[in-house]
Amino acid sequence: MKKRIVFSCKMAATAIAAFLCFLSPAFAATPENSDDAPGRRLARQAVKGSKQWTTTDHKKMEALNKDFTSGEEITRACISCHSEAATQFHKTIHWTWLASEDKTDLRYGKAGFSVNNFCISGNAMEDKSCLSCHPGWDKKGVQGEVNCLKCHNSSGFNFEEALTDVKSFLKDEDPEAHEMAKDLQQDIKKAVTQVTFPDRKSCGDCHFTGGGGDGVKHGDLDTSLTKPNRMLDVHMGTDGKNFTCTRCHTTTEHNIAGRIYTNPAVESRKSLIEDDLAPKITCESCHSAMPHKNDSKMNDHTDVVSCQACHIPSFARVNPTMMMWDWSKTGKMKDGKPYTEDGEFGKPVYKTIKGEFKWEKNVIPEYYRFNGSLTSTTADDVIDPGQIVKVSQPVGDKSDPQTRIFPFKIHRGKQPYDKVHNKLLAPILSGSKGFWTTLDMNDAIERGNKTLGLPYSGQFDYVETTYAMPITHMVAPKENALACTECHIRETSRLAGITDLYMPGRDRFRLVDTIGWVSVLGAFVAVLLHGLGRFFMRNGKED
Repeated sequence: MKKRIVFSCKMAATAIAAFLCFLSPAFAATPENSDDAPGRRLARQAVKGSKQWTTTDHKKMEALNKDFTSGEEITRACISCHSEAATQFHKTIHWTWLASEDKTDLRYGKAGFSVNNFCISGNAMEDKSCLSCHPGWDKKGVQGEVNCLKCHNSSGFNFEEALTDVKSFLKDEDPEAHEMAKDLQQDIKKAVTQVTFPDRKSCGDCHFTGGGGDGVKHGDLDTSLTKPNRMLDVHMGTDGKNFTCTRCHTTTEHNIAGRIYTNPAVESRKSLIEDDLAPKITCESCHSAMPHKNDSKMNDHTDVVSCQACHIPSFARVNPTMMMWDWSKTGKMKDGKPYTEDGEFGKPVYKTIKGEFKWEKNVIPEYYRFNGSLTSTTADDVIDPGQIVKVSQPVGDKSDPQTRIFPFKIHRGKQPYDKVHNKLLAPILSGSKGFWTTLDMNDAIERGNKTLGLPYSGQFDYVETTYAMPITHMVAPKENALACTECHIRETSRLAGITDLYMPGRDRFRLVDTIGWVSVLGAFVAVLLHGLGRFFMRNGKED
């Protein structure tokens, strides 16, 4: 008899579970370790045979087999074969640092009126510390020659330092110096031929350390991605797919796919089946809009929730990222000298020349609706200093079919603004007359705004700001993706800030809740009565 009771209870539990699944397919947990997901099959097909190959051995190129005395000579050797490369590159945002192809349009871009709340401004390429990331020789900006080796060399050789030494040695009348120059030229010649496609380090030398240091700007881009494992990034992991950056940031005529100031990364969501020449910049490109198993409830989320929202549970998982920079605290001294104070992660939490910082690890993103575009406040826009100024903020509306709920790093700051004109300011930081040398913010602002051709009243104060950066890297393996209860929960939902939709589990709708509970209890009673009826009927027959 005990066995029959247990069997009936199991039948009841099974029936209730089936009924709950019928009420809401979201309760139906589908194992994701199956290969039935069409999006995964498509992704495997997209990367099949992706190993790069070449028809050229640069060690055999006569143009490179010579003694170089300047970077410009190296570039001329490159374009003697790659005749259109420099012309193409001069038109890209990586060269101009301007979003518009019109060189007189300074509204958006590092070389224009765009500002941020970490290193503030590029000052029309007059701030030489910023130019260490510009792909030209000798920090000359657009006035110089393209440094092809910035992206296309794998040697790790410091060409600019070596070429400077060569020039110095050749000017020296000492024969020993000339011999040293010859030895250096041999090293340069050997390194120049190590030509390659851009790898993660090539891109990371600038993008991992943007804004003033490792992990300062992007929470999902830092030096931990140079050689990550798949637990940090399932696509770039050296023990996983081992993708380079250009595997997704595909390139045409040196224009690299991705979001820039005026163009969204997501102009059209196409898989490679729809258009095999489409940039592979979105998850849908390789995984389609049906990335999970055919009967998975999660496929119903992809028109509202971005893949990144579930598959990047946190960022800065290895190295910390800067979350706050307060410029108003600059200028403090110890024993009459500038000083630096480090915090728990071995990162500075205070610098006399930069102010106060806050660093975090394993940061949970903030979530916003996002159509791929960001709205920016520039140094030429009027602000309300009584409010927190959104220097960069995602754009998106739930009625827009391109909009998805997306994860962001929100960097908070306090930076100078013009008290008369009510505009953000652009102090020049580096150099002999920059703020980091003089600690004179008023003078640095005057010089910096002058580089942009923007007026300055001579009166400044500090205003609180935010800067939003989309989180798209550090994609975790599927087993570490968010559980449903991370969002569908009342008290601690990750999507508590998305208030323009009804979310089961998070939100209450009394009528729906009442109907739901009545249905569940009714089903439970019906199944229980059915089980008991079968038990007594069978028991009666045996008697």
